[in-house]
Amino acid sequence: MTGGLFASGRGDTPASGDAMDLLSLWQPGGFLLERDVMGVVGTGEARRLEIPPGRDQAVRAARLADAALAELGIGDAVIVGSLPFRGDRAASLFVPESVTVATAASRTVQVVSRTGTGAMAMPVPAGRARPRATAAGDVARGNRDLHGRQLSPLVWQPEPSVAGFGAAVAEAVRRIGAGRLTKVVLARSLVAANPGIDVRTLLAELRRRNPGCHLFASPAGAAGTFLGATPETLVRREGDQVLSLPVAGTAARSPEPGRDALIAAALLRSAKDLHEHAPVVEAVTDALAPYCSELAVEPTPHLLATATAWHLASSVRGTLRPPAPSALELAAALHPTPAVCGTPTDAAAALIEELEPAPRGLYAGLVGWVDGRGDGEWVVSVRCALITPRQVRLDAGAGIVAGSDPAAEIAETDVKFRTLIESLEAIRSASVQALPA
Repeated sequence: MTGGLFASGRGDTPASGDAMDLLSLWQPGGFLLERDVMGVVGTGEARRLEIPPGRDQAVRAARLADAALAELGIGDAVIVGSLPFRGDRAASLFVPESVTVATAASRTVQVVSRTGTGAMAMPVPAGRARPRATAAGDVARGNRDLHGRQLSPLVWQPEPSVAGFGAAVAEAVRRIGAGRLTKVVLARSLVAANPGIDVRTLLAELRRRNPGCHLFASPAGAAGTFLGATPETLVRREGDQVLSLPVAGTAARSPEPGRDALIAAALLRSAKDLHEHAPVVEAVTDALAPYCSELAVEPTPHLLATATAWHLASSVRGTLRPPAPSALELAAALHPTPAVCGTPTDAAAALIEELEPAPRGLYAGLVGWVDGRGDGEWVVSVRCALITPRQVRLDAGAGIVAGSDPAAEIAETDVKFRTLIESLEAIRSASVQALPA
C-alpha cells in the first residue's frame, strides 16, 4: 500500500475524493475500518490467529501477527480484527480471503485476493462510479426489516443502574482524593433485545451522521458484529511515519449554531477537561518516544467534532527508528491509554475491575489492521455496539478526576450513548415512515 495515510494537515482527516465505497463491499462476518475514502474491508477467512487470555494480550497478538505475515511472505497480506480492553477473554485476528484497501492520496483502490499463499493485486481507478450504500429509508417497508422480521422498540436496561454508576463515580472521586490515583475512566452499559436490526443500514446511518469518525465493523463470536463510529485514532503507521490522535475532554453539542460555538469555545478553556486531556497526550508521547528519532506534539489541543459531542484532541507525529515496529506492535505499546483507563494505568485498571459490574469485553479495546510491511491503523473502540441476533449492547465511559461530579459524568455518558441511539432510532423511524397508507 502506498501513500495516503498522512494526506491531511493538522489532524488525521484524509483528503476527500470520488473513491470506491468500502461499506458497499462489506459483508456480515467480515471486517471494515473506514474513514472518508480511506480504509480496509476484508471478506472471508483464510487464516485465524487465536490469542489466549492473559496479561499483555495485545503484545502477544502483535507477535503472532508479525510471525503469520512473515510466513505468508506477501507484502500486501493483511491481518484484521478486534482485541478486548483487557486480556480477560480469548481474542482472535484473521487473514481475510480477500481484502480491499483504499488510499486517499493515490486515489486508487487495491484489491488483494488470496487463495493459499498466492496473491493478486489489482489497481482500480478511483473515479469509477461509487456503489450505493444502503440508506436508512431502505431498511424496511412496513414494520418489518429486509428479512421479514417484525421490528419492535428498543427498551434499554442500564447496567449498572444510573444510581449505581453515580455511586461508583463518587467512590472513584474519593479514591482520587486519597491520592491512590489521578484519573480513572468508568463505563456503564445499555442493553436491549435486538428488534431485527439490519447491520449494514446501521453502519450507513452511523457514517452519515459521523463523517469525521472511523466507521468499523468486526466479527464478534457466533453471528455477532462489533461496530461503531469512533473519533479516536490510536496509531497509524506508514513506512517510518507514525501518527496518534489522543482524545480526551468532552462537551455535548447543541443544535443551535450560536450556542454550539460557545460550547466549543468553553471546552477549549475548561480547566477540568484540559486537566483530563494532558495526561493522555503525555502517556502517548512517552509510549512512542522510545521508537522515534523525531516526535512532534501539538502544543495545544484542538477541537474534534462528532454528531453529538465536541472533544479535545492533540496530534502526535513521529519518525520511527529502524527497524520500525509494526502498527499493531505500536498499538500494543500504547494500549490502554489514560483516555479509556486512567492514571496510573495499573491502579486505574484495578479500580475499573472493582467498580464496574462486568468485564468490558471489546469496548475500549482495539480495532484495526496491519499488513506485511508493518503499515496499518488501529483505533480505540468507543462509540460502539455489540450486536448479536438476540441483543444490542452499548457502552460509554467518562474520565473521572479530582472534583468530578457524578451527575455531570452520567450526563457525559448519555451524550456518548447518543451516537448509537440516535442512529438506531433513525433507521427504525425510517421503517415506520415507510408504512403503507
